[in-house]
Amino acid sequence: MIVSLFVQVVATMAVFAALLFGVAGTLAWPGAWVFIAELGASSLGIGLWLARRDPALLAERLRPPAQRGQSGWDRVFMLLALVGFAAWTAFMAWDWRRGRHLPVWLEALGFVLIAVCMGLCLMTFAANSYAAPVVKLQPGQSVATSGPYRFVRHPMYASAILFFVGVPLLLGVWRGLTVIPLMVVFLAVRAVGEERLLIGGLEGYADYARRVRYRFAPFLW
Repeated sequence: MIVSLFVQVVATMAVFAALLFGVAGTLAWPGAWVFIAELGASSLGIGLWLARRDPALLAERLRPPAQRGQSGWDRVFMLLALVGFAAWTAFMAWDWRRGRHLPVWLEALGFVLIAVCMGLCLMTFAANSYAAPVVKLQPGQSVATSGPYRFVRHPMYASAILFFVGVPLLLGVWRGLTVIPLMVVFLAVRAVGEERLLIGGLEGYADYARRVRYRFAPFLW
């Protein structure tokens, strides 16, 4: 499983490198190097932590985006998400090539937001051994109520929003921020669909949803 983790992380970073540097037409992009290093190191670190603490969850996280038992609509979602994220990454590389970059302090803020995202992911995995990347019910699954789940029902989606903001900032591409509202709506639609599945098939989730009012951010939604 450790080998699979390394292969997946290296392959993912290679795809990011190909998209960013290939479209930008240059390797002289410090923000892109920092992004790849931060994402690769944090992904590998979290994966190694899971290998020791919760190997079953790591195995689940390493599975492909289309799986048996996954909701049919979520298969479509995952396909659209992968294509959309690749297009977004390529767009930011194209825009960076045009030479309109953000100041260094905003790039540093992007680095911090991605780090906070990864920290929140780690907290989520510690609180929920069933935090699969796809929407499905798992054997023996129970409702997660500790850690960040005390405050929001979907901490992984909350962390994703921080990631979406942090990436274009770190890359120095302000136009990458313009599609974030669409990404948030996309996540919101998935969250609602996931909750319908959980309320209908996971004992205790309806009561939990009544206790914890907010999905992504306390006092907002």
